[in-house]
Amino acid sequence: MTVELRVLRPAEWDVWFSCVERAFGGVRSSPEARELWQELTEYDRFIGAWDGSECVGTTGAFGFRVTVPGGAAVPAAGVTAVGVAGTHRRRGVLTSMMRRQLDDVRAWGEPLAVLTASEPAIYGRFGYGAATRLLRLAVDTARVALALPAGVDAVRVRYADPVAALPACEEIYGRLAAGRPGTPVRQPGWERRAVLDAEQDRAGASPLQCVLAERDGETVGYATFRITPEWDSAGPKGTVTVRDLGALDPAAYASLWRFLFGLDLTSVLECGTRPVDDPLLHLVSDVRRCRPRVQDDLYVRLVDLPAALQARSYRVPVDAVLEVEDAFCPWNAGRWRLVAGAGGGARCVPAPEREPDLALSARELAAVYLGGGSLAPLAAAGRVRELRAGAVEEVSTAFSWGAEPWLPHGF
Repeated sequence: MTVELRVLRPAEWDVWFSCVERAFGGVRSSPEARELWQELTEYDRFIGAWDGSECVGTTGAFGFRVTVPGGAAVPAAGVTAVGVAGTHRRRGVLTSMMRRQLDDVRAWGEPLAVLTASEPAIYGRFGYGAATRLLRLAVDTARVALALPAGVDAVRVRYADPVAALPACEEIYGRLAAGRPGTPVRQPGWERRAVLDAEQDRAGASPLQCVLAERDGETVGYATFRITPEWDSAGPKGTVTVRDLGALDPAAYASLWRFLFGLDLTSVLECGTRPVDDPLLHLVSDVRRCRPRVQDDLYVRLVDLPAALQARSYRVPVDAVLEVEDAFCPWNAGRWRLVAGAGGGARCVPAPEREPDLALSARELAAVYLGGGSLAPLAAAGRVRELRAGAVEEVSTAFSWGAEPWLPHGF
């Protein structure tokens, strides 16, 4: 069979998106979700694989900007909707789409590609490394108390319509994004995803609810959530499911959690996506009864290695030669000298004549690019080779950052 890859045409979108839905289990999205995804589709950046008139493969790359250590917002291709029809697996369709896509991203001048992996085992061979983690919580609010900081009582929490409150929430999101590597800077239209609330997606829960935290007439925090009522013979035991929460200071932050913990007729609070260094872990009286679970989340691919390394800041000065292996994007392969001062001013240039300090693949470099993790366990696993004593610790310290990287929403 001959499969043709081509840029998605607007008239093909319904067929293309149905192929995406089938690849992810065949459940049809709500009309509201389909409408939003169609409006967000950037047709010249999306690809379909066609066997005659049948769509058998899909992928796309939103034009994002992602915060990196130091606060810069770096252009990044937000890879999405990757799927291959079951009838066409193991025939090179995925590899050909990844090849085409990364060549396109390079041509667009975007140093990074990022994605969330439905199956993590797939993407390492294309040079993607797990660069952020997320924290899931299921808190027994009947048995977990909060230690509140000073100033909480000066914060007013009030209900607001989620759509009407969106501008205030987005302003806070934007202010927080600069301090958290891994956070996408909102592109036009993406704010609507934060309040997408189709009835078929609620799974028995309430419509989306929103509260704002205010001090002296200024909005200093927000939370969006749903409540799933439940009763048994002993009484109510509903669940609060937090979609998003952000605040500008500790008092505003704690006031929102106090509100959520205290909602009537509920005894469980679930959070599906929080940073692994979430301050909530230091407010609760019993972390074990929060049932924390950590997993991989955002995967990063260095498409233009020197541009990517020059775009971020470093925690301490570094001068190291990295011997990089990159079979899928061979233009990144070779020896690179990275020189940077603390806080900015990085330079990354070819250094074929220099002896390398570390040898690693682009995948390992991507895994620490956003400031999370360390090269040390990768070296202990044999995936990074230290060629100069002390180089692993030096480079790891330089790549580390204060805030753990985090992806607050999928795409």
